[in-house]
Amino acid sequence: MLTKQREQAVIHLCQKLVQIQSYSGEEGGVAGELAGFFRERGFDEVKVNEYGCIIACVHGKHPGPKILFDGHIDTVPVTNAEEWLHPPFGGEIHDGRIYGRGTSDMKGAVAAMACAIADFAQDTGCDFSGSLYLAGVVHEECFEGVAARSVSTQVKPDYVVIGEASQLNVKIGQRGRGEIKLEVFGKPAHSANPEKGINAVYKIARVIEEIRKLAPTEHPVLGKGILELTDIKSSPYPGASVVPEYCMATYDRRLLVGETKETVLAPLQALLDRMMAEDPELRAKVSYAHGEEHCYTGNKIEGERFFPGWLYQPDEPFVQAVVGKLESKGFSPEITQYNFCTNGSHYAGEAGIKTFGLGPSRENLAHTINEYIEVDQLTGAAECYYAVIQALLG
Repeated sequence: MLTKQREQAVIHLCQKLVQIQSYSGEEGGVAGELAGFFRERGFDEVKVNEYGCIIACVHGKHPGPKILFDGHIDTVPVTNAEEWLHPPFGGEIHDGRIYGRGTSDMKGAVAAMACAIADFAQDTGCDFSGSLYLAGVVHEECFEGVAARSVSTQVKPDYVVIGEASQLNVKIGQRGRGEIKLEVFGKPAHSANPEKGINAVYKIARVIEEIRKLAPTEHPVLGKGILELTDIKSSPYPGASVVPEYCMATYDRRLLVGETKETVLAPLQALLDRMMAEDPELRAKVSYAHGEEHCYTGNKIEGERFFPGWLYQPDEPFVQAVVGKLESKGFSPEITQYNFCTNGSHYAGEAGIKTFGLGPSRENLAHTINEYIEVDQLTGAAECYYAVIQALLG
């Protein structure tokens, strides 16, 4: 159990982080607040990388595994603060809950991670084997796993703990996510003489109907590899008196374990090849969307929007070690999977690093009006992270 003093410390840090607005690309204030905490608590290293991720470390006196606690410090925007019962950047406590944007997603977890590492280092006098890292990662809401690549390159961790909300259950996998662009190229003409052009919207409509007939891939644990139309745009827009010469549809593809960029696009490309062979006027292309965002450091972060899925088995030794230690501390974690995409897409999906998720609060509170975190979940997370350190350091 945490002492009352340590409970107040994690609550206070969570409130401080929530009170600093940190939309994607604007995380500098939170990084600065965390840097002050790390230095005050005697962390050995505190660095900010090119994208603005803050990485802090406590080294044990003896060599051993590197444990990286990963928590993103950006949030989605508040669209209308007047809709909130309590100020979205107030961090106010009401009825055992801390309210505010980012409480559950995921500044509460970041606060709990920071305090757990600091408390463990203090209690042991750093007389342990290994190193404990915490990464406050930027731009996760835009690019799951992209900024995390720079973190794992610098840290080279043996284990990664993702702090996304799990109600203190252990998450050993997730579906990934790919953003797919379907483009169709037509021929412009005056809409009074449509026969002189090729209407890209009509053409893409036929392709979309055929895509709906494709059977989704399936996995016994992660479910279906969903392919869902999320957006459609024609050009020129507005298109007064003109046959549209271009149309793009965007698809959200939920990725299963083992699916690659090539295998995901293959059935779509085969469909387009068949349809273009049948219709000489159809010109279509399928690819992944490319994202580009600006960081508060002045640098640019960019990449293809393909974030792999990942899954470990419940009987993996590191999973069982963590679950066993949590149970010995009075917790009862279930072993499940995330329903959404996380930075684990890089750590586990791309880099093959032993990864699991464990965080306070409920998944369905993320991005909501009146977002909150229960104080008991927050302080419980700090206890759980302390136990995770004990489990993974042996």
